[in-house]
Amino acid sequence: MKIAITGKGGVGKTTLAGTLARLFAEDGFAVLAIDADPDMNLASAIGIEHPPAPLAEQKKLIEERAGTGMGGVFKLNPKVDDIVERFGVTERGVSMLTMGTVDTGGSGCMCPASSLLRALLRHVLLREESVVIIDMEAGIEHLGRGTARGVDLMIVVVEPGARSIETAARIRKLSREIGIKRLVAVVNRADERSLGIISGRLDELGIAVIGTIPYDAGLVQADINGKAPFDAGCDAVSAIGRVKDAIACGA
Repeated sequence: MKIAITGKGGVGKTTLAGTLARLFAEDGFAVLAIDADPDMNLASAIGIEHPPAPLAEQKKLIEERAGTGMGGVFKLNPKVDDIVERFGVTERGVSMLTMGTVDTGGSGCMCPASSLLRALLRHVLLREESVVIIDMEAGIEHLGRGTARGVDLMIVVVEPGARSIETAARIRKLSREIGIKRLVAVVNRADERSLGIISGRLDELGIAVIGTIPYDAGLVQADINGKAPFDAGCDAVSAIGRVKDAIACGA
């Protein structure tokens, strides 16, 4: 199963991604978590103490596999089938890779590093047999038509606020354009009144809500203490567990 998690920055998608990874691992699944968010906070959300170095910074690897880009020449399909084993780390029952950011010098610009990362994501989504959980950036630019068919489920995390809904609407449009068939929502930090409003707006967008996560001061304390939500025993983990069950049941 391949799950991509996205949403506006700060809505709690990394907390959801990291906790889902731990919950699936606890259930006995082989789990691969990929941090594709420029903020690169997934390791701490999982509880990984020695996170992998960002692949975008592996200059020697990039030159060996994708070329230098001098003269605008590089390989569009570099070898990536050994990268998880070579550059990933495994802790808490979860294997993890960090993509890192690429300074492309302009929107849509291709370079050897971005070629390698796109090829890796394509390989993982189409070939990897683990439960794969990808913590995406606010958009879904990491995905293209060639990789979208490997995504079984995309979750957009939404919180109370117009900008969060606007981001969900943009993701809905982009996901349809590249062929993602299953897009659902998880609502975070919403009370009963705002939950009804948000659910109504999402329903208008054609996005089903598969779970809600209440505000939990324990998440804040866990972050202060440098603990993953799963290890801190936060109440929100139970709610995320219900999200996991909904996913397992084909939500």
